Amino acid sequence: MEEMGLKARDNSRWGWKPGLLVLAIAALPAVLPAQVSLSTVVDMAQKNSTAVKLAEADLQKANAILAESTDVYIPTLNVGSNIGYSIGFPTGQPSVGNATMQSLVFSFAQRQYVRAARTGAQAASLGLEEAREQVALDASTNYIELATVNRELELASQQEGFTERLIGIEQARTEAGVDPLSDLLEARLTAAQLKLKRLHLETRAATLAKQLSMMTGMPVGSVTPDLGSVPEIPAVKSDQTPRTTPGIESAWLQAQSKQTVARGDSSTRFRPQVSFGAQYNRDDTTLNDYARYFAPNTFKSDNLSAGFSLQVPLFDLSQRDKSRQSAAEALRATVEAEQARQQNDVQLASLTSNLRELDALAEVAGLKQQIADEQLKAVLAQLELGNGASSGPAAQQQLSPKAEQLARIDASQKMQDALDSGIDLAKARLTLLRALGHMEDWLNELHGK
Repeated sequence: MEEMGLKARDNSRWGWKPGLLVLAIAALPAVLPAQVSLSTVVDMAQKNSTAVKLAEADLQKANAILAESTDVYIPTLNVGSNIGYSIGFPTGQPSVGNATMQSLVFSFAQRQYVRAARTGAQAASLGLEEAREQVALDASTNYIELATVNRELELASQQEGFTERLIGIEQARTEAGVDPLSDLLEARLTAAQLKLKRLHLETRAATLAKQLSMMTGMPVGSVTPDLGSVPEIPAVKSDQTPRTTPGIESAWLQAQSKQTVARGDSSTRFRPQVSFGAQYNRDDTTLNDYARYFAPNTFKSDNLSAGFSLQVPLFDLSQRDKSRQSAAEALRATVEAEQARQQNDVQLASLTSNLRELDALAEVAGLKQQIADEQLKAVLAQLELGNGASSGPAAQQQLSPKAEQLARIDASQKMQDALDSGIDLAKARLTLLRALGHMEDWLNELHGK
């Protein structure tokens, strides 16, 4: 060893390798999957979600529409110039510089448009909240399910160890003529079934990891769930006082906004509209014949005009058609909002029925798990202490070593069944929580952990 060490120190080409190895070992834990809290996953999913980004864009557009509808009352200012050569009778003003200013002063329709835009901005804000809640629900259910599947994979690995020992025991008992060959085949069938189930769990885990990666933008497999970061999901029921969900409220506000636009479009006829305007011109006669048509010394270079404009629409078929179009859009939006409310009511009824069944299934699975655990304890006790009695007719038959492995496999299987029932129940409770409009309360608790 000393000789090899001297050779390594003497050879400068290899002197960097020990240091590189130390750095690689030191950096190894940093690239391994680490536990990530649910609140972090939800935050990253909401920031990375395309649905949330679209909702944010809709909110920006709604705010811009609101600003546009109110800014028409603020005067606009434009400056320009019309420079050209002309001969003969003047065909236009000889302006070398001009400035115009105009604004809306009063309009019945515009007041409705401002109200509609303000309501639309509120609807877009609630639409963003709806999108964020949906992303939080999807991320939470995937996160909790991945944690459960990882736990089931651990149990499946233990089961395969139990089946290997069971096959070894049956192989020896079959060769000794104690058990028939069918017992050995049944043990191998159990091992094959458990292997198939493990492969199924691995597929589920890979799918959930991919979904979380797409939601959060993190590398696949870099998220290890931490169930300690998941707040308790309340056992909500449909008879609790429901709140209007952000999505339904947003739909109703959108309908209200379109109804207001329709009223604004229909109020333009026979309603006056007042505008203000002002214009300044700097005129010049150098490149034209304007001076020939004015009395001497009467042409002025600086000219200003200002005043109010009053318009009363009497006959405008295009505006009438537009008001009909906006009325149809308002009707459609109202029907869609009512449809969203009805769908939420149907979902509440369906979730309530499913939740009762899932509660019962979870209770049954929990009891089966407890029974299997007690049976395993009884088997282990009998194997350790024997049957107690000796050889009387009432003596209990001595258990074989394979009974322990069968009991362990059964207990592990019942644990997996209980975990499956638990994740189905948790997902149903979260979905019902959101349908009742209480999702925000749970999210606040989540971010408070």
